[in-house]
Amino acid sequence: MHDGWLLLLDVLGVLLVLVLIAGVWLVVRRRVIARDGGTFELSHRSRVDRDGRGWVLGVGRYSGERLEWFRFFSLSPRPHRIWLRDDVDFVGRRDRVGAEDVSLYDDHVVVRCGSADGEVEFAMSESSLMGLQAWLEAGPPRADWDSRPVR
Repeated sequence: MHDGWLLLLDVLGVLLVLVLIAGVWLVVRRRVIARDGGTFELSHRSRVDRDGRGWVLGVGRYSGERLEWFRFFSLSPRPHRIWLRDDVDFVGRRDRVGAEDVSLYDDHVVVRCGSADGEVEFAMSESSLMGLQAWLEAGPPRADWDSRPVR
């Protein structure tokens, strides 16, 4: 019976160490993601089949022509989603619906954007929204060079 308790304590000790390692990794990962600056709290709506549901908390980062999105609770150092500046258009804002009041941060607004993959919804602070709009407008003017006549 005494050996059973020692085994249980060993298992609990290993689990505690694993949880601590995962917690430290989440902090280190967030620092690595933010080391180049340009990061902000950005929630992404991954499921749009039900009103107000499907939100995943995360961190956004501008990296040149790309908006990279990292899940908040993930051990992966790579972005989970990437949107290219040329493929994203600001559509507008909308009011929160249903469960969004509790699943999103209090100061975040819901933003609708068009993308190459269809409509995308983000939740971010007002200042992050201004940053997104500035980033989108700062891109080079779009031109369809293939449709110009050759002289």
